[in-house]
Amino acid sequence: MDFYFVLGTNFDADEIMKHTEEHYPGTDRLTAEGRHELRDSDFGLPRERKFPMPDAAHVRAAESYFHYAPDDEKRELARRILQKAGEFGVEVHSENVLHWAK
Repeated sequence: MDFYFVLGTNFDADEIMKHTEEHYPGTDRLTAEGRHELRDSDFGLPRERKFPMPDAAHVRAAESYFHYAPDDEKRELARRILQKAGEFGVEVHSENVLHWAK
């Protein structure tokens, strides 16, 4: 059993995969039910529950859609993208995200 330590929390890789399979039945898109069940902390903008990032693929999607975020929310979103990227081992390439995260 693999464990990952991220920001003071242990994550069981098998549990992450089970959660992922439950919410993405044969697709890379979240179902409405799956999105509803995500924790607020799984979103780039938790108050609005926008930019879901429960896995590496969605972190990459949030990075690519970053330019659609309102300017007044970009700093928070950029920082959350970098946080989630670190959790899932995703390398962020967007200069725009990196700039706003400062």
